[in-house]
Amino acid sequence: MNNNPTDPMPLPLSRYANHVSETPDARVPQPDPPAVARAGSTFASRALLILRYLDVPLVLIATIPALAYGVPALGYAFGAGGWLLQRVIGEVDRRWVRNVKEPRTQLGVSLFEGFARIWLLAIVIIAAALVGGRADGETSALVIFGAYSVAFIIKVFSGPPQRRVTQ
Repeated sequence: MNNNPTDPMPLPLSRYANHVSETPDARVPQPDPPAVARAGSTFASRALLILRYLDVPLVLIATIPALAYGVPALGYAFGAGGWLLQRVIGEVDRRWVRNVKEPRTQLGVSLFEGFARIWLLAIVIIAAALVGGRADGETSALVIFGAYSVAFIIKVFSGPPQRRVTQ
């Protein structure tokens, strides 16, 4: 209650008295964001898209110094090729998973494709070792480990994925 004795109608004080709702009323049309804000969000989404695939150019760019340093070329080719192949398969599968309507089926397909890509990378490492020898297998494993580490760090720092709006 308001403790002012001269006030004829004291009103209860509320901690929400000065609170303004942050959610817009659906009945009131909201103004379009300024062009600068839209441009900023477009730039941010493009930067996030480039950052999301940073592991791919890093694998390709690292080829020249790695081969100049003397790493086994066959092992590097197997590792880089396997990593790039699993990234392409991952993108195709993510689009496929998005088209699945039932959540349980979507989860099953997503888990299956994730584990299948892991097995693909393991098979690539083993194949590199069988075809070229132990050094090629190790090189293949290190290339995949490096690319995976970059992709993992980017996923951690980029935050949760954007939620899709379902209609």
